Amino acid sequence: MARTVSIAAIMADSGVAFGTSGARGLVVAMTDEVCFAYVCGFLQHMADIGQFTPGRAVAIAGDLRPSTPRILAACAAAIRHMGGNVANCGFVPSPAVAAYGFAQEIPSLMVTGSHIPDDRNGIKFNRADGEVLKPDELAMRAQTVTLPDLFDADGMLIQPDDCGPLIDVATPYVARYVDFFGSDALRGLRLGVYEHSAVGRDLLVEIVRTLGAEVLRLGRSKTFIPVDTEAVRPEDQALALDWTRDLGLDAILSTDGDSDRPLLADETGAWMRGDVLGILCAQALGIEAVATPVSCNSALDLSGAFAAIRRTRIGSPFVIEAMNALLSDFSSVCGYEANGGFLLGTPVQSQGGNLAALPTRDAVLPMLAVLAAARRQGTTLSALQAQLPARYTFSERLQNYPTAQSQALLARLQEGTPEDVLARTSAMFGELAGKATAFDTTDGLRVTFDRGDIIHLRPSGNAPELRCYTESATPERAATLGGEVLEMIRTS
Repeated sequence: MARTVSIAAIMADSGVAFGTSGARGLVVAMTDEVCFAYVCGFLQHMADIGQFTPGRAVAIAGDLRPSTPRILAACAAAIRHMGGNVANCGFVPSPAVAAYGFAQEIPSLMVTGSHIPDDRNGIKFNRADGEVLKPDELAMRAQTVTLPDLFDADGMLIQPDDCGPLIDVATPYVARYVDFFGSDALRGLRLGVYEHSAVGRDLLVEIVRTLGAEVLRLGRSKTFIPVDTEAVRPEDQALALDWTRDLGLDAILSTDGDSDRPLLADETGAWMRGDVLGILCAQALGIEAVATPVSCNSALDLSGAFAAIRRTRIGSPFVIEAMNALLSDFSSVCGYEANGGFLLGTPVQSQGGNLAALPTRDAVLPMLAVLAAARRQGTTLSALQAQLPARYTFSERLQNYPTAQSQALLARLQEGTPEDVLARTSAMFGELAGKATAFDTTDGLRVTFDRGDIIHLRPSGNAPELRCYTESATPERAATLGGEVLEMIRTS
């Protein structure tokens, strides 16, 4: 028997909650019924704003987690139930399915848990004209959906359907970069591609080879590896050092699980920070105005390379909102995040090529733009990075740290007047960083100290983790400070 239920009730009962641009949760909680309901709620909202009608296509794709095919099938069943047609893009990067949806002016979704372990998964939703933003998320939560009698007692589809024939979105995604950069952009470079379990691994190899580089494929995995571009695992740090030393590589390229966040190592095997990669990419593309979260490296401001900078809360919806606000005043606008995901808000022209806007996180563009810029200048990635002001960031996290505990910590630190906050943070972190001189509560608590250090604490939006971002004048100092802060919190 069909039943009617609110999305808010499903969120509360399942524990699968909306975060940045979609829903994430434990795989055991993401039953077919829960995923089906969320897709129905998404499409009802798309219908409310005139972006979905029966008979219209909805593009879907997924990453390489074991649970993804099952969840994709549930999403496809929901699309058909709502009267839509499934445009099955297969297992491709998040930006590839988003670009297809934007070009076709149809909604799209990506089944992915991004960088988190594969006991979790998620569904990322896109409007027909861009990413789902915060007002869309609120509207989706407010939906009430009618679920058909298609599920067993465990909430799984009684007769799972397939996702239909494949649509080729890989070819235009590859052509996007080859046409812009040209076949000689990376000629002469010897590059490694760390494939692990990234869904875009084969496309990345194809793009880099087509641009003229010699490519060595490295570290391909049959099991899912949770590569986090903001908190690179020690084993991945060691692999990069070994590969560059033993194989004579100019750089190593990689991404997270759904290939919307880049991971680029220089010729020494050091993984570059995503926020530094964002600055260098924006410079290489000749961007005028930049939107980026408050957590990102302040070398952006100190570089003097940009006409306007807008600092935001962490998350691509906030970056997109800030980018959109810049569009009326500047002809070239971009955004990037600390994870390296680069959002191109306007078309750009460079070296005779034209690149269309893609206002969603992309991993490929920043890596290619920076590598091509280094090759044009006849320099290395480390030398290119050294041209920026000497500010270095580091991020780490306390895993399995309850969100409520993170929130309680920040509430305690921020209680009272501004003077109280500075006194309290000085007392807590003074032995590590000195006297607190300023703080920012745009997203979490970001404190500046008189020795030039910055400590930024923020609960993760999609996992039970406390994130710590530190910034200092040397990479060693930033990393040491980050470790000391988290150890202090962990043992307190």
